[in-house]
Amino acid sequence: MARFLKKSAATIGQSPGALVFIGEQKVEEVTIKVIDYDSQHLTEQDLQDIQVGIPYKDTESVTWLNFNGVHDTDLIRQVGNGFGLHALVMDDIVNTGQRPKMDEYDDYLYFGIKMMRFDEGTEEIKSEQLSMVLGSNILLTFQERPGDVFDPVRDRIRKQKGRIRKVGIDYLAYALLDIIVANYSSIIERLGERIEEIENSILTNPSQDLLAQINNYKREMNYLRKTIRPVREFMQRIVRLDSDLIQLDTLPFLKDLLDLANQSVDVIDVYRDMLSDHLNIYNTSVNNRLNEIMKVLTIFSAIFIPLTFVAGIYGTNFDYLPELHFRYSYFIMWGVFLTASAVMVRFFRKKRWL
Repeated sequence: MARFLKKSAATIGQSPGALVFIGEQKVEEVTIKVIDYDSQHLTEQDLQDIQVGIPYKDTESVTWLNFNGVHDTDLIRQVGNGFGLHALVMDDIVNTGQRPKMDEYDDYLYFGIKMMRFDEGTEEIKSEQLSMVLGSNILLTFQERPGDVFDPVRDRIRKQKGRIRKVGIDYLAYALLDIIVANYSSIIERLGERIEEIENSILTNPSQDLLAQINNYKREMNYLRKTIRPVREFMQRIVRLDSDLIQLDTLPFLKDLLDLANQSVDVIDVYRDMLSDHLNIYNTSVNNRLNEIMKVLTIFSAIFIPLTFVAGIYGTNFDYLPELHFRYSYFIMWGVFLTASAVMVRFFRKKRWL
């Protein structure tokens, strides 16, 4: 599956809003978990049937319904019908190739954003799409697989840490967006440490493995840039949003997220420039080493050219070659060889070619 663009040939010719799953199926079955709370009470449970979760839309408490898996289009259709979602929202949920986006509807907001993690073994960035539907008292989240970065938020809800149990559903949506964007910064920092570490190796050991490492980091930084740059526009639209679903008290926190997204993009650009410099330094180092090798080979060739000339003359097969029967011809020839070599080496050193 392509990382930069998901294949969407199955949607060609389909009617607008038709539910066609685009992406890689990452779970066998969709699991549903609900967290319902207010300042005094908390309920957590796994749901076997979505029809059990639909009545939560009419409660006064804050309800977070999380779906692990988006490949089951029949289930997504049931969710959409039960919560009154537009057909285009359901289509965005099952299309995992969406860029970060925000859509406003009459009584809810739709957010789509990438959730990422860094694989230490392969040094690759893995991502999945997270879709969020924010209503007046309910938050629906759809992710591609179990396991996410939201455990600190769940822990704050369970232990009543901070203000999350005392405020509305919009603050819960902010808390999830905050940990996603903060995780971007963490991934950039960890990748950046590796990029800075290879700088000394480029000068001392510019090997093929190092070149492959630089190219791998460039690819990952390009992927980060492609994913995070649209988040700035996404956050700008949320900050400028005039909706009753976003309370005035939550806006300063969302503006802080916008600053964090801008900072992440700036740092990515710095590291991309640094990798380009690393690649230039690598090429320069390799060329310098090649020049040194060619220099030595050229000098040796220059030394042996006159020796080959002399040896060629005295190696010809003529009966009347001068000095052919002279008793000390062989030793004189070696004397000429050594003298010529010494003179040329001294000349090269005087010119600082050696």
